[in-house]
Amino acid sequence: MEKTRPLIAVVDDEESVRRALVRLLHASQMDVDAYASGLAFLRSLTVRRPDCVVLDIQMAGLTGRDVQRQLAAAQLRLPVIILTAHDEPVMREQCLADGASAYLCKPLRADTLLSSIEAAIGQRVS
Repeated sequence: MEKTRPLIAVVDDEESVRRALVRLLHASQMDVDAYASGLAFLRSLTVRRPDCVVLDIQMAGLTGRDVQRQLAAAQLRLPVIILTAHDEPVMREQCLADGASAYLCKPLRADTLLSSIEAAIGQRVS
């Protein structure tokens, strides 16, 4: 039986970051859907549900926090990994308390992101 590749949603309003993450995840045998906004991602959920969401916290329009809250309000139990360029202890605490699987600071180490995604998907299956 063939193992299916996990689907990861990358939500970041910086095009260069999205491109880099898509390349990394494809190279790691993952399928990727990339979104330039939280709203575009939320709208996509009517069509496809990812196995994990890699979500930038600071975006124009809906912030990553807004998206995380909307996922929780809709009772969509998707593993969320928060990315930030500006680590703030209070924000870290809030995101993790609200169920984020990980809170990672940019610039990211590839191995840290990949292991966080694997752990998040593993927790979802358990």
